[in-house]
Amino acid sequence: MPVDILGFAYAATVAAGGIVGYAKAGSVPSLAAGLTFGALLGYGAMLSSNEPPRPLLQIGTALVLAGMMGSRWARSGKFMPPGLICVISCAMLARGLIYHNRYLPMIGAKQE
Repeated sequence: MPVDILGFAYAATVAAGGIVGYAKAGSVPSLAAGLTFGALLGYGAMLSSNEPPRPLLQIGTALVLAGMMGSRWARSGKFMPPGLICVISCAMLARGLIYHNRYLPMIGAKQE
């Protein structure tokens, strides 16, 4: 399995967003959330790069991040940064579901 370059780039983007939020506004929650989600996404990208890939952490984290940032985007109406992270998270969620479909466990499916 090749290295999940898009997954690592997504993780770096989320972490960098937290750092920029702290640098511009002095927001400690932004820094903590950005670094936490970035670390989870980086570890998820590493798991997705293994053979066989285990994409659940990366997909679950992208789902949570898309929901959180989507609600912030809806409340504030500002595209930057919550709208951008929501759109990127939705794209990574769709990518993960499509690309790793055969590796996701199905609830109620019999294992062969």
